[in-house]
Amino acid sequence: MNDKKTPEWITRGKTIAELIEELQSFEDQSLMVELSTDGGMNKKPISLVGKENGVCVLFNCEFSQ
Repeated sequence: MNDKKTPEWITRGKTIAELIEELQSFEDQSLMVELSTDGGMNKKPISLVGKENGVCVLFNCEFSQ
């Protein structure tokens, strides 16, 4: 998906330090954090943060029934 039409910032991702810096820019630090993989149409809360295969992974532990 990394072609000439897709900007590099979309596919590169963020480091932990970059994410922390961006989150610290929010005035209200009590805001809940949610994750979306479809442009914000659907969002899920972050349940756990872990390390897997050398990367930081944000987990949502809700399971569809």
